[in-house]
Amino acid sequence: MKTISIAIHGGAGTLVKGMMTPELEARYKHDLKVALDVGYTILEQGGTAIDAVEGSVKALEDSPLFNAGKGSVFTATESHEMDASIMDGQTLNAGAVSLISGIKNPISLARDVMEKSEHVFLAGEGAMQFAKEHNYTLEDVSYFYDEFRHKQWLEIKDTDNFQLDHSVKKDSKFGTVGAVACDQHGNIAAATSTGGMTNKKWGRVGDSPMIGAGNYANNKTCAVSCTGSGEFFIRGVVAYDVSCLMEHKGMSLEAASEEVINKRILDIKGDGGLIAVDAKGNIAMPFNTEGMYRASKTSEGDEQIAIYK
Repeated sequence: MKTISIAIHGGAGTLVKGMMTPELEARYKHDLKVALDVGYTILEQGGTAIDAVEGSVKALEDSPLFNAGKGSVFTATESHEMDASIMDGQTLNAGAVSLISGIKNPISLARDVMEKSEHVFLAGEGAMQFAKEHNYTLEDVSYFYDEFRHKQWLEIKDTDNFQLDHSVKKDSKFGTVGAVACDQHGNIAAATSTGGMTNKKWGRVGDSPMIGAGNYANNKTCAVSCTGSGEFFIRGVVAYDVSCLMEHKGMSLEAASEEVINKRILDIKGDGGLIAVDAKGNIAMPFNTEGMYRASKTSEGDEQIAIYK
């Protein structure tokens, strides 16, 4: 059997150690482990990489600790706008949704766009219409209410400020979530989900639902899920850039990931990180911030759950 492997992230950023209590750190690591185990168990039982990444991301969306699904941040109008995308490295099929609200697991809706529509990317009203036609129930606003997130918003509401979940002025609750996996057939997949920026306006969309920017998968190269300052990840087409360096420059997964996160994205003043896997089950998890919530596990027996460098 080929090596099976999975990596997940719960966002990158300036995780100030002083703000992180031992109890909170334990909660983060617990929820990361839960999500990691969900995906790994699927792979271990012969499931596909697509099933594994969706499973892990759903578990992260269900945790209030991360900025996706239940833990999504508040927009300027005190609402929630969520984005997600998923991609299958075997077929290059992909699905994405943006500016949706009330959906418990945006990643599942993105997968339905991939498998049940002729399209790749649905946004706003249209995406919500698609969800209704596929019998999604809308959660009450209270499901997404988080005291901590609300306080974040109250600090900057009625101003022109917006905050990425990991900017320097921050607490200890951070960004986008994602997963990448390699199954026993050597197929790979990537999934990414986010609640966006606190106090964002005008229907801002970051890199998470954009195929090639925040999420990408191709069996020939790698599967990538990004987290960080979305505007820069869009400009740098980061997820595809890693794949491109592997395909056209013959770089290894590790070398390509490091080049993109610790050189190319820094050159345009972007910060963040990514997780990546190739069809041999190799994993890379570089970041250029103080830390990145991350975890990985392979059938070779390697398992790690970490926050700081």
